Amino acid sequence: MTMRSCLAFLMLLVASAAACADEPPPSKPLWELGIGMGVAAFPHYPGSDQTRAWPFPFPYVIYRGKFFRADRDGVRGQLLDTDRVNFNISVLGSLPVSSRDDNARAGMPDLKPTIEIGPSVEVHLWRSPSRDVLLDLRLPVRMGITLESSPKTVGWQFEPNLNLDLVDVAGVPGLRVGMLAGPMFADGKYSDHYYTVAPQYATPGRPAFQANGGYAGTQALVSMSRRFSRYWVGAFMRYANLAGASFADSPLVRQKSALSGGVAVAWVFGQSSKMVASDE
Repeated sequence: MTMRSCLAFLMLLVASAAACADEPPPSKPLWELGIGMGVAAFPHYPGSDQTRAWPFPFPYVIYRGKFFRADRDGVRGQLLDTDRVNFNISVLGSLPVSSRDDNARAGMPDLKPTIEIGPSVEVHLWRSPSRDVLLDLRLPVRMGITLESSPKTVGWQFEPNLNLDLVDVAGVPGLRVGMLAGPMFADGKYSDHYYTVAPQYATPGRPAFQANGGYAGTQALVSMSRRFSRYWVGAFMRYANLAGASFADSPLVRQKSALSGGVAVAWVFGQSSKMVASDE
């Protein structure tokens, strides 16, 4: 299962973003540093009918640099940033799956943890005059690479989505709600990595299957967070539906829809005295 910070989304086509930027972005610290603890529950992999809970410590790192950023959207390099378009490098990842612990994959090779990295174009569709409502079209393309002694590429994924951010919701300072939704696409190698059943691993209840690339389902995600003076609290819920996916008939797809979610809290013990303009 790929961990992503991502939800249900309202579609709007808006003309020009340039006309909306009546106010400049607010000033925020260049960096913030802390430590936190969270717990998340999600399927072993998309399509699995088994769920696991994963408690995890994490560093709370926010960096709002001109060329490098780390925030709730992940770690990314900022290659182009204009009033209308951002071009950056995004990084995500997935956790390992032991076939001994997954009924559908029993006797098959384990799924190694991966890092997914690639370019992302963000088009700013609309900004409210006060910049408390932000609507973007995001076009991330990422290649998966296994994290092991001899890393292997596992193909590409393309996840275009509409992303809506609401800042200081209901007039509450620091309360932020994010929503995104969109289709997912994967190439043949990516689908093969997760959903192919080679003939040598076929059983009476798990026939051989060759997964193909193409449409890979839809996702919708909602997140909520609030920053206090020394603490940060966040939660998310993600819905994924694999109905109609190119690999939906794989015997490894035990259920076509699933919810995942998590909560986290962090103690923020330091921040920069230098302030920068940022919507994040």
